Formats: sequence, structure tokens, C-alpha cells
Amino acid sequence: MFYFLYGEDKEKARGKAHELLDSLVKKRPKASFFKVDGENFNLGKLEEFIGGQGLFDNKQIVFLDNILEDKEIKEEVLDKIKEIKESPNAFVFLEKKADKATLGKMEKSAEKVQEFKAAGNVGFAGKSVDKFDVFFLTDVFGRRDKKNLWALYQGALSQNVSPEEINGILFWQLKSMIVARLSKDANESGLKPYVFQKSKSFAQNYSEEEMKKMSSALVSIYHDSRRGIHDFDIALERFILSI
Repeated sequence: MFYFLYGEDKEKARGKAHELLDSLVKKRPKASFFKVDGENFNLGKLEEFIGGQGLFDNKQIVFLDNILEDKEIKEEVLDKIKEIKESPNAFVFLEKKADKATLGKMEKSAEKVQEFKAAGNVGFAGKSVDKFDVFFLTDVFGRRDKKNLWALYQGALSQNVSPEEINGILFWQLKSMIVARLSKDANESGLKPYVFQKSKSFAQNYSEEEMKKMSSALVSIYHDSRRGIHDFDIALERFILSI
């Protein structure tokens, strides 16, 4: 089965996706969780998710994050949509937009299709301006993808996202990873099920010592910049290039 969420209001759509994933994880606490995006998608893996199950026949929950932006990937996924519908595993699609043909196929097969229309932020000449989604940074940071993290960081700054906000969201993700690493389940961690599963997976990309050192580094960057010891944006860029 699968759910399809889309729309220009990225914050509401992503928030709803996280709510849905939390609900699925609670219903299937032993399920394995996977996140797929344009960077790590491959058809063979999708076919495994469709037909496969985890250890001891546990179900799988798969979050497909904006993968249909790529035309080739979209064609491959739409060719498999009937199989995804019939799969014992749960799939959640999140997309910024959907063309008429794609939407038609999704509406015929999905458990639920929901659109999130954006009021938009007004820019020059009354044109709508998309707000940068800082949560993209957390995913790339968690995967330890330094090149794309740096590129997203520059993009965030160019859209007037403050270094303080970026530092805060990276610190939050790092703290979640540390807590998830040290906890046996979401209840013990105090994190929402989806955040726990994702952070637990990301924590595998870093050692416990590395995460503790990075946590201290982010705190130091914040306080030192407040004292005028260095420029916040430059210090944070150095941190990103060091991961």
C-alpha cells in the first residue's frame, strides 16, 4: 500500500508526511524503516522493497522523498505503481508537485492522496517565493554527504536563512542521533518514532566519539560568534567541510 502527499506548501506537506510515518511506525513497531531520495534511488532496491520483508517477516516502511522530480525515476516508479499498491510494505511519497498523468495514476491506486496548496511568500513584484526547507540539511548531514551539505548550506544562506538557524537544526539532528544510538526504542529515547528510526540510521555513519565532538563544536561556534571571536557563517562552513 502507499500514500501520496504533494504540494507547494512544503512545510505542511512534510509535516503531514512525518505524522503519517509516525503513525505507521507505531502500528508496525518491528518494521524496518528506509528513506529513499533522488541521490540514493535505484530500481533494484525499489523492487526489493516492493516484494521483500525484513528479518523474521517484519514489514518495511519506505519514505520516498521527492524522487519523481527525475523524469527517468518517475517513469520507473509509475511502471511499478500497481506492484507498490499490492505490496505488504508501506510506502509514503512526498512530492513538491504532480502533473496530471502522475496524479491520475496515484489517485487510482493510493490509500490516500492529499495536496497542500501554498499561500506563498511574496517577493519582488508580488511573485511567490519558496522558503528554503532547512530539514534538507539534516538529511544530508545525517548521510555524511559533505559535498551536498556544503552546497545546501550555500543555498540556504543565499535565501537569507541565518547561520544561527542552520547551526540549531544541525545540533538538533546531532542530538537526536546521539539519543537514538543510546536508546533501545523510540519510547526510551523520547523521540517521535519516525525521528528515532531516521536518527538511528544516520548514527551508523558516525562514531559516538565523533558525534560528541561535533556537538561540542556546534555549541562553541554559537558562543564564540556571540563573543565576536569569529564570523558565524565562516565558522559553520569550516565545520561542515570537516565532517
